[in-house]
Amino acid sequence: MARSLKRRRHECKTDFRSRLELLKSGKPRLVIRKTNRYIIAQIVHSTSAQDSIMFGASSKDLLTKGWPQELAGSLKSIPAAYLTGFLIAKLAKAKVKEAILDLGMQRSQPKTRLFAALKGAIDGGLLIPHSEEALPAYSEISKNPKTGKLIEQIKGKL
Repeated sequence: MARSLKRRRHECKTDFRSRLELLKSGKPRLVIRKTNRYIIAQIVHSTSAQDSIMFGASSKDLLTKGWPQELAGSLKSIPAAYLTGFLIAKLAKAKVKEAILDLGMQRSQPKTRLFAALKGAIDGGLLIPHSEEALPAYSEISKNPKTGKLIEQIKGKL
């Protein structure tokens, strides 16, 4: 008799095997998700299989930090992902020093938006185990001159 999949696995929402490994570490998790419009980053702490969000930031928050309204359609770009990671690191700086990365069931290709958010969190001061080959270079993040200046302005405000 074939075993049926758990509902959240069947819906492609949770990989229980990798989640168990992340929970065994006992460290807070940096959860990065991308939607159709935004990048969401959260610091999550788990106790007895109950997740609680300690800190959260979305790329939508960048609009209040100096991101121009005319670029509101690009809040899921690589520069926006980098700044979202930087923002979550600055929010969590006082309480969280170290975390582990949780990308969930998303495809994890090197040098993409997800890893740009990770690079932002690392540049913001969080210690997260990672591979340097997976992170995009800062020159790739700020290759557009308009967003390059914007990144420096917003980082200065945070």
